[in-house]
Amino acid sequence: MPRGRLPTGLPMAFALLFAALCGAAPALAASEKLGVVATFSILGDLAAQVGGERVAVTTLVKPDADAHGYAPAPSDARTLAAADLVVVNGLGLEGWIDRLIKASGAKAPVVVASKGIKPIEEADDHGHGHAHDHHADPHAWQSIVNAKVYVANIRDGLSRRDPTHAAEYAARATAYLGELDALEGEVRATIAKIPPAQRRIITTHDAFGYFTAAYGLTFIAPQGVSTDSEASPRDVARIVRQIRAEKIPAVFLETIADPRLMEQIARESGAALGGKVYSDALSGPDGPAPTYVAMMRNNLNAFAKALGPR
Repeated sequence: MPRGRLPTGLPMAFALLFAALCGAAPALAASEKLGVVATFSILGDLAAQVGGERVAVTTLVKPDADAHGYAPAPSDARTLAAADLVVVNGLGLEGWIDRLIKASGAKAPVVVASKGIKPIEEADDHGHGHAHDHHADPHAWQSIVNAKVYVANIRDGLSRRDPTHAAEYAARATAYLGELDALEGEVRATIAKIPPAQRRIITTHDAFGYFTAAYGLTFIAPQGVSTDSEASPRDVARIVRQIRAEKIPAVFLETIADPRLMEQIARESGAALGGKVYSDALSGPDGPAPTYVAMMRNNLNAFAKALGPR
């Protein structure tokens, strides 16, 4: 039997096992799905939107989990080793990914989804007592314009790895970019209705810098850009004073963070607890933010409800 040729009529599990035992060639068969591994759920969704039926997407950091302080499991190395394409955010978000790729022996091409985006430089000036270190804010997807760059990079990576279906990836990307354009209009229209004096929000960690720059809401966070750092009692007291002095209307819980900090800040400041927002991770499929578009819309609705005209 020719190398890599599967006998007909075998159940899929046996067919895959047969292919592995025969040492199936790395080139993709026409009907074979491209195995895409994304580092976290938001990238996984973007890859699925562009790849459609042509890809099988696996994410290392699952929905509702935090990519910042992720500790890879041995199974992650096996997943990477079997990948046809790997999609990472870059900008320092996944400090663990380079070591993991090396340890796994993965040979798949790596797409850096944020390539070409001008990062926002963050100074560590949150009162933690550190020197003023400058580093890139990795949460570039919080601007929809940047998300479109992610989509183009993913499209190009898929097309290079699987040129047979490049036209299909291009068509799906174009359709999805149109969806993102519509979402951008929705975000701008909704925020325009929020009185300018009320466009201020407290969130758990500083994940919304790109949203601020793009859409004009101001976010204040007791933690820095990473969820690795804990907010000190002094930070909390400072935030509470700021909320009272500036009459900030609402604080929001991020789904990846410990809710007790924000509940304490709301209790001590008198600001409303404005519900849960998704910053670094999607929800599970049954939650309110199973896709990037749903996540942005969920957050927008939460902001508008808490901050809108009284």
